[in-house]
Amino acid sequence: MGRQLTTIGFDADDTLWQNEQFFRLTETRFASLLADHASPEAISGHLLEVERRNLQFYGYGIKGFTLSMVETAITLTGGKVPTTVIAEILSAGREMLTHPVEALPHAREALERLSGDYRLVLITKGDLFDQERKLAQSGLGDFFTAVEIVSEKTAATYQTVFSRHGDGAGQSMMVGNSLKSDIVPAIEAGSWGVHVPHELTWALEHSEAPSTSPRFRRVEHLGNLYSLIMEIDNK
Repeated sequence: MGRQLTTIGFDADDTLWQNEQFFRLTETRFASLLADHASPEAISGHLLEVERRNLQFYGYGIKGFTLSMVETAITLTGGKVPTTVIAEILSAGREMLTHPVEALPHAREALERLSGDYRLVLITKGDLFDQERKLAQSGLGDFFTAVEIVSEKTAATYQTVFSRHGDGAGQSMMVGNSLKSDIVPAIEAGSWGVHVPHELTWALEHSEAPSTSPRFRRVEHLGNLYSLIMEIDNK
């Protein structure tokens, strides 16, 4: 019987390296700038709705987040936000774009163990320049045979990527922390989907786990990924 898997896709942010924690820290800093206008909870709630609305215009990533903070500040202050606050927001966005990359535990070891036997493809969304920067700084780029930075992750996205860089979705697996972006659409495309939970996941990435799917799996961390893949691939 032929191999079950030939290609493994990996998400980047909060799967291979830390990401959401920097958004949370910046959001806390942002709320303090507007403390005279609303509670931290109200500010976060309004910002989330602005981000949701702006995704179709700015896409994912730090630049869109920064613009959404500016818009939120203008709205919550009735258009009277001080220029000093705008400057602080822009500064916070620039700091995020230069923050050192911190690989998550077991990320390098997992890639090292798998790269000799499988085609590894990085499939991530967000700002092109920022994702390229993080991949270069992570030191993990050499493990991947291909890198796809996409605007959205859908079943069609995975079908296209796994056909382009592998043997089709049926012999591929997607590994990531987001059920909504990494797991559900990959399984819909016909791939395996392995959820690696992260303690911080953006609210807009939440989704129900496809627990009834025979191709859904969950591991607590990437250190458990190799044994799971061996179990699947040796059936």
